[in-house]
Amino acid sequence: MRIIPVLDLKGGQVVRAEQGRRDRYKPIVTPLSASADIVAVAEGLRGVHPFSTFYIADLDAIEGRVPNAEALGRLTAAIPGTLELWVDAGLADVVDFAAALPTPALCPVLGSESQKDAGVLRQFHEHPNLILSLDFFADGFRGPSELLHDTDLWPNRVIVMTLAKVGAAAGPDFSRLREIKARSGEREVIAAGGVRHEADLRELAALGISAALVATSLHDGTLTGAQIAKLATA
Repeated sequence: MRIIPVLDLKGGQVVRAEQGRRDRYKPIVTPLSASADIVAVAEGLRGVHPFSTFYIADLDAIEGRVPNAEALGRLTAAIPGTLELWVDAGLADVVDFAAALPTPALCPVLGSESQKDAGVLRQFHEHPNLILSLDFFADGFRGPSELLHDTDLWPNRVIVMTLAKVGAAAGPDFSRLREIKARSGEREVIAAGGVRHEADLRELAALGISAALVATSLHDGTLTGAQIAKLATA
């Protein structure tokens, strides 16, 4: 079971996510960092565990505002060359995706909420760097229904993003994860939203979930470096 820390970016700073209600997101206050600066928070998280991958949501880009390119550039310059970044920047255009895919150490995330149709996924779903995020809000799936129902379009890695669970300490959406895992074949399914502690991660692993995107439990200390190290070898 891989643990992948999340960095939600808004206004150039890392913010604390709360159930997908992005208008409420505030700069993060965490014992792991003296500020909400992306490099400082990433270094604080790597002080908990030597994570090899980070997931980054550029919320400004996703919502059609100016992307946080400067913050991402500083993180890329500061991190070890072996670190991989999964980045959802709201890309929904074939040209933009084609430009992002060859970038070293960057895996572009195709978020279903940003797509008008299945065109981008249809063109690039076999590319090894592409990651699909199936985005679920409180009112259900957001995005073209083809992305959810046509599993032939799914790439090798599929995130099940349950926004209503993010930052809510309510536990993952096990039933939805179980259903999507059953349809995924040999693909990697990644859980996002609601992970509280080691027990949640062990239950996810028992379902065959490959990895989990985690933020709140790392900052609040309910998931420790020792537990992560144990899970990595389980």
